[in-house]
Amino acid sequence: MARSDAVRTELVAVVVAVEGMPRVLTTSGYPLQLPAGPLRDDHRSMQAGLRAWVEEQTGLRLGYVEQLYTFADRDRARDGSGRMISVSYLGLTWLVNADLERWVSWYDLFPWEDQRDDGAARAALEPHLRAWVEEAETDRRAVRCGVTFGLDGREWLPELALQRYEVLYEAGLVPESPDWRAVLPPEVSGPWMLHDHRRIVATGVARLRAKIQYRPVVFELMPPEFTLGQLQACVEAIAGQHVHKQNFRRIVEQQLLVEETGGTSSETGGRPARLFRFRREILDERAAGGTKLPRGR
Repeated sequence: MARSDAVRTELVAVVVAVEGMPRVLTTSGYPLQLPAGPLRDDHRSMQAGLRAWVEEQTGLRLGYVEQLYTFADRDRARDGSGRMISVSYLGLTWLVNADLERWVSWYDLFPWEDQRDDGAARAALEPHLRAWVEEAETDRRAVRCGVTFGLDGREWLPELALQRYEVLYEAGLVPESPDWRAVLPPEVSGPWMLHDHRRIVATGVARLRAKIQYRPVVFELMPPEFTLGQLQACVEAIAGQHVHKQNFRRIVEQQLLVEETGGTSSETGGRPARLFRFRREILDERAAGGTKLPRGR
């Protein structure tokens, strides 16, 4: 079998933590790549194999893990190595005294996804997207760009992270694309990642942004004790947008997701803030909801 016809399978981990920014664990080397490796005969299962590769390559022992997606698109490997079947998993962890060198901010990978600033990256993309739209004979591209990027008065939807990346890939506006035009600086287009790894990360971003609205997975990213301000900051970092403080706290309280520990924190520099913990037993009591992402304040 020729090298270009080879079919390979890899287990890929999108491991997310929040330290100031949402961060994704990568391994050493260039280009950027996620922890990954083949399923071996000595792996009891795919998830066990994934955990083994992450620990071997990064030293991290995973806690929360869920299967993400399987990718098998032809010609998405830019190194000429043939078809790569990627079975991906999403892992969530809390960083404790971690070396952040391998933890890449997902807003470095997807600059346009952070809507808490002035939206400079999205603004820089817009004329290129509109030029791509004008090349088409139908209005399908216009609708896709409008819906995914919130153009022409449409609402920005955080959970459409994967769809936005796919639009940029097809438009040749990210370096992984075979039609890459090299018209954008890295602070707008983001860096090239190996194989389909940035697409896999985009899938993880979309999954986590959607899931925090209906399941309390955000607490997998929090320390055992935290303030409500820290919890809100974590949710805003994941969503890439601000939320209304009072509405957010009302939702957390209505869901009975947290309880006071009796302690306080003075890390904010002002009045000591009450410390809370996640009521993990609520998962046994009922299907607990998430944080619902109240719309911008």
